[in-house]
Amino acid sequence: MFYRVSRIISLALFAILIVVPTLVVIFGSFKSDLELMVKPLALPESWSFRNYRTLLEGGQIITNFRNSTIVTLFSVIVTLFVASLASFGIARAINVTGKFLFLLFTLGLAIPAATSIIGIYELFVRLGLTNTLHGLVIINVASTLPISIFILTAFFRQIPHELYESAAIDGARPFRLYRSIALPLSKPSMAAVAIFLFVITWNDLLYPLLLITQSDLKTLPLALLDFRGEYAINFSMIFTAVMVASVPMVVMYLSMQKTFVSGLTAGAVKG
Repeated sequence: MFYRVSRIISLALFAILIVVPTLVVIFGSFKSDLELMVKPLALPESWSFRNYRTLLEGGQIITNFRNSTIVTLFSVIVTLFVASLASFGIARAINVTGKFLFLLFTLGLAIPAATSIIGIYELFVRLGLTNTLHGLVIINVASTLPISIFILTAFFRQIPHELYESAAIDGARPFRLYRSIALPLSKPSMAAVAIFLFVITWNDLLYPLLLITQSDLKTLPLALLDFRGEYAINFSMIFTAVMVASVPMVVMYLSMQKTFVSGLTAGAVKG
């Protein structure tokens, strides 16, 4: 009884911590700064779309939205392709080589991104990759490969080796095994990793802040900083921009919810 009550209370507190800030952001996007400061938790006095119209004026936010879309889509696609190939090879190599490669990629998770920003900046300046969208794609792929390989390798290892052996007897080469067996069976896990990568890349601020200075190349998270002045912060416009920036993530999750959940539970039960 005590366990059930404590669990309900803990879940209720956790829900409040999630719901209240979300409601403040949603309601704040329809308020003025003064109304937001005076009544942050109250409903808007008038449901005006003035902030949204102001945000869309001039088309700058649309440009930022396009930049984030380009960087995110290409980063996710390239990372999934490279990570799935590497994970397939590691999962197939059950000897010392496979374990060493898996350990090598896993070590990438132990290196905080903030510790390497000076080296990354100097390298990208020398290569001429600053203020370019493909430069952001490259650094996003490099930074998310370790976690993607770590997750996908676990899924690929769940595929019975007998399937590969049967196809190999029929003359299938390694890439055919990857394309015809591994990929179709790993669609749920690939979808789960895709959503995970999408959220990470879409919300990334560190690398755009480090590598992008031109206003027409800024991504959405970097553009949010423009609403922060030297002496004041326009919270209502920030909340409005956050609402616009969150739409793709919500749509993607809702459209792939079933696949995402099945990908998280794949391999959880053996037998």
